[in-house]
Amino acid sequence: MAKKEAPVIDWAGLTQEMEYLLRLGTSPVAYKRLEKMAELEKIPEVMRLDRRATFCQVPALVRRVGLTVGVTRDNLGERCARINGLAPTTQKEVAWEANSFAKTWFANVEEASKQMAEYPLVPPGEAIVLAPLASGKFDPDVILIYGNPAQMMLLMNGLQFKDYERFQFFFIGEGSCADGLAQCYTTGKPALAIPCMGERAFGAVTEDELVMALPPGMMVKAVEGLQALKGRGIGYPIMYLGPLCDPSPVLVQIYPEWWNRR
Repeated sequence: MAKKEAPVIDWAGLTQEMEYLLRLGTSPVAYKRLEKMAELEKIPEVMRLDRRATFCQVPALVRRVGLTVGVTRDNLGERCARINGLAPTTQKEVAWEANSFAKTWFANVEEASKQMAEYPLVPPGEAIVLAPLASGKFDPDVILIYGNPAQMMLLMNGLQFKDYERFQFFFIGEGSCADGLAQCYTTGKPALAIPCMGERAFGAVTEDELVMALPPGMMVKAVEGLQALKGRGIGYPIMYLGPLCDPSPVLVQIYPEWWNRR
């Protein structure tokens, strides 16, 4: 019996539809962990960084410039490399990180160590690659979507349209790639994150942006949910009415049975 081939996903079409429905300011980013560095050579037009960088800078190069970027251990600092599976997590490195964070983000080494013990890590590999999702250069492990709170709210509403579940999200402090990307990678669940100082300082994340890490298998679900909501008159942008007006003209359209009930 012939083995069925996996269906080809139209990443360009899905991206275009999501950008239209949410009016995203930048395009979704595809992220993939590679077992071997040599796999980077198979990806078209991949740019290999020739310098040290923070991981935060890489999604910015993708979503704002449109580049496809390949990254190995030599490109990233220790913490970035560990979170992305490019460096081992040893007691020595964890102790060094805790000592560093005890001088910045936390009161002491003990408090910093609590963070070190909790945040998720991408499994080990030799390289990672990020590209515009619409390019379809590879099937991603995680999709990163940046947007304002209203756009993220509607994205989650779209995911909940069918097969409802209550979403839970995390905040470890400095290190939103752990809260979003690594959390999604290790759990297979959508992970909304508040971008950290690193993402803002180095990754060009604006003050009004959040980031959603989305399992690739949920991209179709998200788009279909957003389409369904739009069909019911719920979409982006959300019109402001303010606290002094009569909300009846709007609410009677969305909740006719409920609003007219006396």
